[in-house]
Amino acid sequence: MSDVTRRSVMAGAATAAAAAMMGEFSWSTRAHAQAPMAGKQAASYYRYKVGDFEVTVVADGVTRFKLPPTFVANVDTAEVKKALAANFYDTEIFNNNYTPIVVNTGKNLVVIDTGTGEAGFNQSKGSNGQFLTNMAAAGIDPKQVDTVIISHFHGDHVNGILKADNTLAFPNAAIRVPGQEYKYWMDDGEMNKQTSERMTGLFKNNRRIFTNPEVAKRVEPYEAGKDIVSGITGVATNGHSVGHHSHIVSSGDKSIFVQGDVTHVPYLFARNPGWHLMFDQDPQMAEATRRKVYDMLAADKMMVQAFHYPFPSAAYIEKTPTGYREHMIQWSPTL
Repeated sequence: MSDVTRRSVMAGAATAAAAAMMGEFSWSTRAHAQAPMAGKQAASYYRYKVGDFEVTVVADGVTRFKLPPTFVANVDTAEVKKALAANFYDTEIFNNNYTPIVVNTGKNLVVIDTGTGEAGFNQSKGSNGQFLTNMAAAGIDPKQVDTVIISHFHGDHVNGILKADNTLAFPNAAIRVPGQEYKYWMDDGEMNKQTSERMTGLFKNNRRIFTNPEVAKRVEPYEAGKDIVSGITGVATNGHSVGHHSHIVSSGDKSIFVQGDVTHVPYLFARNPGWHLMFDQDPQMAEATRRKVYDMLAADKMMVQAFHYPFPSAAYIEKTPTGYREHMIQWSPTL
């Protein structure tokens, strides 16, 4: 048995380089050529089947920001950085992924959440707001979308309803929103109670979107437990926001759970379900919801499609002594 170490590998590389210089590997000089760097990433979309339905996972991109000391509100920052480092993630700059999906049921073409929108693309210089671009690369025409389903009213989920010029991104779609969530954000009394900059900004942004006349006339509230379109059902998963909903997509005997923000990134909040994300509006309720949903996912072996998971953002869940562990799906080249 050979003992492979970093030192032996590096020594082997040095020997090969020296031999090449002496002409022993003459192919290396003959094959030498320069090529320009590509300088851009491939279009990010991925497809899989749920029964007869076709799901297209479409990346909206990422926001990178300095890790706030209160990112996990009830845990010391050093513990959070330890968890990030254990998973080989940057401990200073946090990468926040956004992943809407498109579901083709054969009867309906449905978008679930919309990303940060064209305005986000312009503001971030293309780092996020890529949903429409990647949809086009996937061969999906936004004009053919007949239903947009929203999980909750945070900007990374609703801003993509409008294009940068404030016209509709999906001009022929009904916009289905959780009834409880819509009522809360459209309530002047609730808006006037707010004192934090974040919550004030969210109310302002939601009024900008949902009082747009073209949006307003397409809004149709939905309630938990009822089909939004045939095969897609709303599930109340409150806590992250007042009226946060997730969705079960079912065809035949196959189902997936589209979780919205029941957890944020799995390597922090699924593995540590008691950790409270700074964006959770009711942290205790969000934790209770998270544990209930993830117990169900683990017991039923149901796949979860998660907005902030690493692309393509789909996994199976295992229960552990301290929380849950995600097992990301294996990429398949065929449907």
